[in-house]
Amino acid sequence: MDTNLVVEGIKFMVLGMGSVFLFLIIMIVSMNIMSTVIHKFFPEPKPVIPGMENQTKDNKKTIAAITAAITHHRQA
Repeated sequence: MDTNLVVEGIKFMVLGMGSVFLFLIIMIVSMNIMSTVIHKFFPEPKPVIPGMENQTKDNKKTIAAITAAITHHRQA
């Protein structure tokens, strides 16, 4: 009866590490699927800024104020 304990130890190590690796891969895939399903059926509501509900994207006064602030900051 000739058993090599080093080889048996390596076999158990590979089996244990392989099972942990397989479990982690399955867990990551299932979490990604769950996240996709949750985001599809329960989308996150967009935040509403008080007083900004009816403003357009092309607000010329805001753009002018930002441009003036940047210019003033670069000059100082």
